[in-house]
Amino acid sequence: MNLSSLSFLRKMRSPTRQFAVIGLGRFGRAVCTTLNSLGYEVLAADEDERRVSQALTDQIAAHAVQLDTTQPTALKESGITEFDTVIVAIGNYVEESIITTLNLKEAGVKNVVAKASSEIHGKLLDRVGADHVVFPEHEMGCELARSLTTPGILDRFEIDPDHSIAEIIVPPAFDQKTIIDLDLRNRYELTLLAVSQDQQPDKFEINPSPVTRLKAGGLMVVIGSNKGLERLPV
Repeated sequence: MNLSSLSFLRKMRSPTRQFAVIGLGRFGRAVCTTLNSLGYEVLAADEDERRVSQALTDQIAAHAVQLDTTQPTALKESGITEFDTVIVAIGNYVEESIITTLNLKEAGVKNVVAKASSEIHGKLLDRVGADHVVFPEHEMGCELARSLTTPGILDRFEIDPDHSIAEIIVPPAFDQKTIIDLDLRNRYELTLLAVSQDQQPDKFEINPSPVTRLKAGGLMVVIGSNKGLERLPV
């Protein structure tokens, strides 16, 4: 899921470490599983009793309830409207997705993240007040294309459509060159934030000295232009 706004990420951080996820298809289950593994308390909901039971059996959520989220009363009685952040993962059922999102915003939920299955669906979710709309299939396709064309980029977080923070394998062309030699800012519109010479993510050197020599196969974290990232040697 590509959350491309830092301000939105700050809003999503729940001080009570609680999230509600509506819809327990593949996307909803993945969100529940990840949030739960990170230590957040998750309330899951779905209209299908079998999916609710399976979520409890698999322990991917602290609580799971069966309800029709197109009914405002049911949402309120379940306690979902009291959560600061609710993820609507009913992307394949457009009408239910839109009505649920509208109900949540009208009930005063601060942050509603909604899955869209098409551009039109996304526009409708925006219209009814979704704070953030995600297109998982589209974003996964983009990520796959990037990984195939720029295999040296291990991970990337888009700040906006033109800029990212990325973790990159130091290419052979950079081997034994200093940060000054590389002149990343002028050549690639990138700023080096950290390096790890031994490919150990827990031992990054933050804001390394300009005379630090990089080693091919090590790791570096940069921030800057997406176009610059794509021009890096492989």
